[in-house]
Amino acid sequence: MWKLTSRFRPHINSTSWLIRHFSSGEATGLYGFDHLKTAKGFQRFVADAIERSGELVSYISGMPSSPEIIKAMDEISDTVCCVVDSAELCRQTHPDREFVEAAHKAAIDMNDYLHQLNTNHTLYAAVRKAELDCNLLTEEASRTAHHLRMDFERGGIHLDPEKLDKVNNLTTNIFQLCSEFSENIADDPGHVDIFPVSRIPRHLHHLLSPIYRFTSGGLKGSNRSSAHPSKQKGFRIPTDQRTLSSVLQWTSDEEVRKMVYVQGNSVPHANHSVLEKLIASRHELAQMMECNSYAEFMVEPNLAKSPKVVTSFLQELSKTVKPKADQEFIAIRDFKREKCGDKSAELEPWDETYYTSLMKSSVNDVDTAVVASYFPLPQCIEGLKVLVESLFGATFHTVPLAPGESWHPDVIKMSLHHPEEGDLGYLYLDLYSRKGKYPGCASFAIKGGRKISDTEYQLPVLALVCNFSRPRDSSVVKLNHSEVEVLFHEFGHALHSLLSRTDYQHFSGTRVALDLAEMPSNLFEYYAWDYRLLKRFARHYSTGETIPEKLVNSLQGARNMFAATEMQRQVFYALIDQMLFGEQPETLRNVSQLVAELKREHTSWNHGEGTHWHIRFSHLLNYGAGYYSYIYAKCFASTIWQSVCEEDPLSLSTGTLLREKFFKHGGAKDPAELLKDLAGKEIIGVHGEGIVPATTCLLNELKL
Repeated sequence: MWKLTSRFRPHINSTSWLIRHFSSGEATGLYGFDHLKTAKGFQRFVADAIERSGELVSYISGMPSSPEIIKAMDEISDTVCCVVDSAELCRQTHPDREFVEAAHKAAIDMNDYLHQLNTNHTLYAAVRKAELDCNLLTEEASRTAHHLRMDFERGGIHLDPEKLDKVNNLTTNIFQLCSEFSENIADDPGHVDIFPVSRIPRHLHHLLSPIYRFTSGGLKGSNRSSAHPSKQKGFRIPTDQRTLSSVLQWTSDEEVRKMVYVQGNSVPHANHSVLEKLIASRHELAQMMECNSYAEFMVEPNLAKSPKVVTSFLQELSKTVKPKADQEFIAIRDFKREKCGDKSAELEPWDETYYTSLMKSSVNDVDTAVVASYFPLPQCIEGLKVLVESLFGATFHTVPLAPGESWHPDVIKMSLHHPEEGDLGYLYLDLYSRKGKYPGCASFAIKGGRKISDTEYQLPVLALVCNFSRPRDSSVVKLNHSEVEVLFHEFGHALHSLLSRTDYQHFSGTRVALDLAEMPSNLFEYYAWDYRLLKRFARHYSTGETIPEKLVNSLQGARNMFAATEMQRQVFYALIDQMLFGEQPETLRNVSQLVAELKREHTSWNHGEGTHWHIRFSHLLNYGAGYYSYIYAKCFASTIWQSVCEEDPLSLSTGTLLREKFFKHGGAKDPAELLKDLAGKEIIGVHGEGIVPATTCLLNELKL
């Protein structure tokens, strides 16, 4: 029933048993929790959560009225998730190793306790009673009761004790394998040593570590070596994803690109066996639940309903985009041949990022450095403020942090305030990269919204975490446009939670069907491209000049140049995810070979021999059999943008429609009904027993 969440969505219970008043300036602990003034406080955090949950379990065992059962069950969920997911945020972002280790132990301890809750037959019986008494409940409470009952059964409570014990062991093992997979990526990013430094573009030097070697110097006109070797400077290039992407985009030396690509897509070797074990454990778990595959187990609660619906949708999309993607491939190949002066040159996997970037810049006259000059980070934050004020009539205000509340000096805290409704929620911003920090960008929830009484509502609290680089030669942090898009993407997730007003935290914000969860984030990406918003905040960092509309038009042209290639890539990723966790053959298959075959079948590009890209594809952990949801989200968002937002994207009427028809409901309403209510019944299609998104708007938008 309660499980470690796939996105980061912690919550806090209704009695405020640990959270202090957010307007207080008194010393406190992390995120406002008094317990977390020290790393050791996590032990008390866990103990109090278990104690409070035990009190609620005892209360429920007395079988109060159905509404009280659901309310108490939601408070247990709130209490437990608060500790689990606050620990996750700490583990991913805190610079103090003692805090990180304490948070990790807290997550493990709470995971063990979750197994006890998930196998508690008294709670299960109470939830079943409440679901049968649906006439006593509100519509949302009835939906909550149904979902809680289904979650219990998906946890195996209906199994005999021996099988249930096996399920719990498998669940623990899967959690440990996922942690190991992530840790291996962090601990073994790989590296390549390159000499001399001139082979690496100067503007990347700050990302790399200098190294030196001694070489024997030769006397001119002589075969004899000099007695005095010379010292040569080079760079050690770590092949973590962020550095890898930068080097592949900007380095003209093909041999360097190849070395970096091959190494970066071949480590960590330890993840080969970890992934095989993860696939086997998830498949065994699914079979214990009487499903044919883990994909079937995971997709069934979602809009798609079955892996067959998903794979059919993906394969059809693959066929649709292939002709255009093949044309794009030929155009890139011809561009390479022209640039390198070799009419027989072929495209390799390590060429894609470099030549597509070069083509975008040359064809559309886009200089990424010029573009970035209009997006200093403080102005981008102003853009988010402008957006919420225009759409929702709400304002973001910086809030002083209480002593001990923050985990790093870079963190700032903001409140989202509405002139009539008061504060709507709080958002921490942790935007700069640093060693040991979560490497990507994500929205971590710290506190979920829920109705406490007729007059009191528990406000949501979130952290938006990014990894923007501070240049060594300037105090101004400037974002390239892809980073602006990422910022708006994660802001969409944050708004989903901040604007949610559900009675129960079980459905707060992003707690929706997996294949709907990415829609708001994809929708808000559109705002990062729309000149009507950009002209209101994008200012040159030194002159204050507004970004020229011509430059934005060029950016948009570059965006669509390789739309089919990008869509192919997303389909390929989603199919890998479905195949790995789909029905398993009787004999153990070669995963690397399967990935290579899927790439050759569903993209226009060659597979890099000897590479194993999938062993660092972390979405296999969080979105196991659910990566297709990104494509679903793109389709939904495109339809909503065109039908609801595009004509007047910054108006209060547009924002009111988005908030009233979608955001405020979180997961408390049927996802298909939410979509149809917002954008009309044409937004979805029925495929067998499942639902697929209409693709017309997205394909037209991408000129496919």
